[in-house]
Amino acid sequence: MTHDHHEIPRYTPEQTELALNPPAGRNGGDLVVETLHGLGATTVFGLPGQHALGMFDALRRSDLDYVGLRVENNAGFAADAYGRVTGEAAPLLLSTGPGALTSLAALQEAAAASSPVLAISSQIPSAGLGGGRHGYLHELRDQQASFRDIVKSVHLVRTASQIPSAIAAAWESALTAPHGPVWVEIPQDILLKETTLPLVTAVDATPRELLPRPELIAVAAHALSHARRPVIIAGGGVVRADAAGKLRALAEKLNAPVVTTFGGKGAFPWEHPLSLQSWLEDRHTTDFLEDADVVLVVGSGLGELSSNYYTFRPRGRVIQIEADLGKLEANLPALGIHADAREALSALLESVTGREGAEAARDAVRTVLEKVRARLDAQDLALEQRVLASVREALPATAPSFWDMTILAYWAWSAWPGPMHSGQGAGGLGYGFPAAIGAAAADVTKPVLAVSGDGGAMYSIAELATARQYDLPVTWLIVDDGGYGILREYMTDAYGETTGTELARPDFVALAQSFGVPAVRTSPESLREDLSKALAAPGPSVVVLPALLKLFAPTHLPADRPTP
Repeated sequence: MTHDHHEIPRYTPEQTELALNPPAGRNGGDLVVETLHGLGATTVFGLPGQHALGMFDALRRSDLDYVGLRVENNAGFAADAYGRVTGEAAPLLLSTGPGALTSLAALQEAAAASSPVLAISSQIPSAGLGGGRHGYLHELRDQQASFRDIVKSVHLVRTASQIPSAIAAAWESALTAPHGPVWVEIPQDILLKETTLPLVTAVDATPRELLPRPELIAVAAHALSHARRPVIIAGGGVVRADAAGKLRALAEKLNAPVVTTFGGKGAFPWEHPLSLQSWLEDRHTTDFLEDADVVLVVGSGLGELSSNYYTFRPRGRVIQIEADLGKLEANLPALGIHADAREALSALLESVTGREGAEAARDAVRTVLEKVRARLDAQDLALEQRVLASVREALPATAPSFWDMTILAYWAWSAWPGPMHSGQGAGGLGYGFPAAIGAAAADVTKPVLAVSGDGGAMYSIAELATARQYDLPVTWLIVDDGGYGILREYMTDAYGETTGTELARPDFVALAQSFGVPAVRTSPESLREDLSKALAAPGPSVVVLPALLKLFAPTHLPADRPTP
């Protein structure tokens, strides 16, 4: 057995002298920020609290950029988005008890969407740990227990010397496929106590590679090479692995149509002749996928939305490439390949033989998309399609967009032609605007769009102050329909009336202006122009669209399915 050995850097005499005589006045908090810096972090998100003040004081002595949000859950959403757009682990600094717990919904979204968030929380003093009831402020019997079922890994610190190693291990865990949130806990006294430990320099936390087993690749390549009607379902794992180029090359070699999941937007070119786009909630797409003799699923667990609400019943062989072991064959029997999407696609690309049938595959794709278009055209959906088109035309091609759980986002999952980010992993409200803040913090040179309904917007109104304080180029489109629009539709369809869906709401334009944020009330006719102006202006802005939008009819219920 052989082992790889990393050579330990040799210190110069000057470096050794600095290690032996570190600067005075440092504490455990300094070890936290020094380790983050050593790992390559440049930006941290969070919210201070009593037990975490050691970390926040140390930020003052570091060159890390700090973005402080007004609610911990929103700080978690911002870190999630930063991780999504950069592919780097996003540090999230939190305080104990209520501060930590308020981040839970955001960490659930990060877990569902495989976003690398490095959450570092303070704890009550070490003397209070162990499950006793000492009565410390913010005390929980077992704080980490509230997070263990959500995050990838938990790392507990008991001494200052453990801080660099614990954070490095968490960093490696967050960035090893599948990416995800991780949790570090450090007691207040450890953060505050002065330390004579040397300055933390470069820290090695290289993510582990997740390579496919070669015998499984051989079987998969044989099946794909000999398939008569292969199709590919591309999920978010393709995007996170930066494997879109590999996927396209494989699809073209096999002449295999490709459909992208809602989390996999951008994994395959929208207008490519093999692109089935993202109409996964349309039965015409589902029927086409079921008719394939080999279905290659890459970077998707085929969950509720990706399977048209579990109505997808493939008749052919399924090959599933998935980095998350828990998702492998969780919903359908398959040849399961536990691997990073990029590594597995590279191996398949080298192993498959090309297939004929390019024209037949492209004709089949055109036929499916024509059926989808005809189904939409048969419904009264002109307003919704015009609004979505206006947003698309107003948004610069390179500008990222972040969507809350709102009817316009449900449209975008299927109809938006390129990359987009939404809170559909866990499906909680309030994601769009704080996530856009996180993306803007990663790159302040281009505008970022957030889209919310009026119900979801109320979750993140406080972050208008954050956007203004940091002068971030975030434009927030609020579609105001006077309530929880999608729940209104669901309840009306199911029960004939609604409960709890109608909402009193503020004058969003006046409210935004009270934060010093420019705002305008628009209409479907002027949306494109107003949104374009807002996105082109520096700093934050708000565009309010009063509109009652509808979602296209479902196809997953027996009564909804079209006749062949």
